[in-house]
Amino acid sequence: MSALNAAGWRPEMGPAQHPDHESSRQPTASGDKGLMLEEPLIFELGKPGSTGVDIDPASRAPADALSKFRRRQQCQLPGLTEPETVRHYTRLSRQNYAIDLGPFPLGSCTMKHNPRLNEKVARMPGFADVHPLAPQQTVRGALEVINELAVWLIELTGMHGVAMSPKAGAHGELCGVLCIKAALEARGEDRRVMLVPESAHGTNPATAAFAGFAIENIPATAAGRVDLAALKARLGPDVAGVMITNPNTCGLFEPELKVICEEVHAVGGYVYCDGANFNAIVGKVRPGDLGIDAMHINLHKTFSTPHGGGGPGSGPVVLSEALSPFGPLPYTARMADGSVRLIEEEDAAGMGHSQAFGRMAAFHGQMGMFTRALTYILSHGADGLKQVAEDAVLNANYVLRSLDDVLDAPFGSSGPCMHEALFSDDNLPEGFSTLDIAKGLIDEGFHPMTVYFPLVVHGAMLIEPTETESKAGLDRFVAAMRSLTARAKASDESLKTAPHFAPRRRLDETQAARKPVLNWKGG
Repeated sequence: MSALNAAGWRPEMGPAQHPDHESSRQPTASGDKGLMLEEPLIFELGKPGSTGVDIDPASRAPADALSKFRRRQQCQLPGLTEPETVRHYTRLSRQNYAIDLGPFPLGSCTMKHNPRLNEKVARMPGFADVHPLAPQQTVRGALEVINELAVWLIELTGMHGVAMSPKAGAHGELCGVLCIKAALEARGEDRRVMLVPESAHGTNPATAAFAGFAIENIPATAAGRVDLAALKARLGPDVAGVMITNPNTCGLFEPELKVICEEVHAVGGYVYCDGANFNAIVGKVRPGDLGIDAMHINLHKTFSTPHGGGGPGSGPVVLSEALSPFGPLPYTARMADGSVRLIEEEDAAGMGHSQAFGRMAAFHGQMGMFTRALTYILSHGADGLKQVAEDAVLNANYVLRSLDDVLDAPFGSSGPCMHEALFSDDNLPEGFSTLDIAKGLIDEGFHPMTVYFPLVVHGAMLIEPTETESKAGLDRFVAAMRSLTARAKASDESLKTAPHFAPRRRLDETQAARKPVLNWKGG
């Protein structure tokens, strides 16, 4: 953004000059400023016993069997009229950031625009209202969607089979690791070690440990990629496999992945690939062709669904021919008569799936995610999905090269990045940090990037523009980053107290994490 932002504050203005420097809320007595209203908590706004709805009293007393559950005092819910309720949540929504307002440059999260077509299809009654316990003959269309999506995922990854039931990325990781564990048990082998490179996602070692494996780290090279020599040196009969993220968390493609797979297979191990960053290579590279045995795909990231705040998510796992027999139930299969059936029996021997390790979930995954993902795939087509990856990589490299002259880019000389650009705070002046840049972005009207991750880079700033941002939008973001960096290098102390234009000022994040105030009364 320009030196004079929308609120009329110049970066050279010191803290004492800033309009709300002394206040944690907005500066007026009521907290209101322009069209941004200071919003009380709903418990402060309403009062018990008040309601905008008239409900007839119960016609009869509760049954004797339920009498012990009868409420003995008011439940203290806030009472509001309908206008008060609507206005409360509308005002509250205006204090939130959304992808419809601007980009979420969160590295490793792929928070991109979600086409409205996907939402329209997901809300069609035949999909939105489907019940997991409905008889199969009444949900033929839903089963066709699940099966068609499964076929696409297998084709896009070059794998042999797919488990559709995992609910999200880490759930998918667990599914893949359990497949590896089941395959080893079927061979009568007790391998306890899972190798995890430093550049892998943080959930990878946690997932393997949860499944009962011992974790050993594999270092990264100076170029930010797996140290192949160190990996080879550690391989042996106790190694169950390796969990590798590709493209990795440094935003780099692992060019020796095929060799890694060959080396791991040679000693009897398996290769799990974290597919969270599949949007960078979809339509360009098929992981199965590289030798991958299992890989989860975050449908909500690669194929778009609004996500954040813990959901919704979906993490189908594609499996190699060696691991497919061990994949979980249920799964879809096309019968001889052309219909699609959901195979749910624990003994699926007749379907060639007798070694399934069990279930990952009670039902067959997220229907809304499946419809959105298939709609996204069909609307893009094979050529469009290839362009998704190309545009994601182009945008990330545009950000990288637009900022590497003012910010330290640890792997800027390692070749093109993939879907995200990684910077550090190494060349910021003493006293200024990644956190100051991130908080300053809020004043500039942007959501901060991912900070202090990956851990292999000091003061990391991980930026993923996604394929849905225009060049004009990227230019605005780059201008804001350059302005903030210039302020830090000019020792602008006001940057240390940013944000100044958000509904709330900067928290002491350590105290907020260790001593949170969870009672709305402040007690």
